[in-house]
Amino acid sequence: MTVNKRVLIDRLAPVLGGRQPAARAIEAVLDAIVRAVVEGEPVSVTGFGTFEAVQAASRNARNPQTGGKVVVPARRVPRFRAHERFRDLADGRRDLPQEGSAIRKDPKGTYTSRGEAA
Repeated sequence: MTVNKRVLIDRLAPVLGGRQPAARAIEAVLDAIVRAVVEGEPVSVTGFGTFEAVQAASRNARNPQTGGKVVVPARRVPRFRAHERFRDLADGRRDLPQEGSAIRKDPKGTYTSRGEAA
């Protein structure tokens, strides 16, 4: 199943007291991220990742219908880089916590970069 904005709202509604507050919260967070990235500011959320706009170089491509060469101009594109903790969770190197936040920082000295308990 794909988790889209509607599903996120449904999952947050019990925590935030209903669908309307959840929808407003998600809209506000996503809007703030988009506006900051468009203005050239990276948005970094510890334990989750960083959103930023990066410059993509001009490149040659091929039109699949005609086979002809097409020059794709340089442009700014959004990029997301997952935080190490998020990558470890996705890869199974770290167990997803049963309670609390999956992105909350570990207390100092309890986790090493190799995924072993200290």
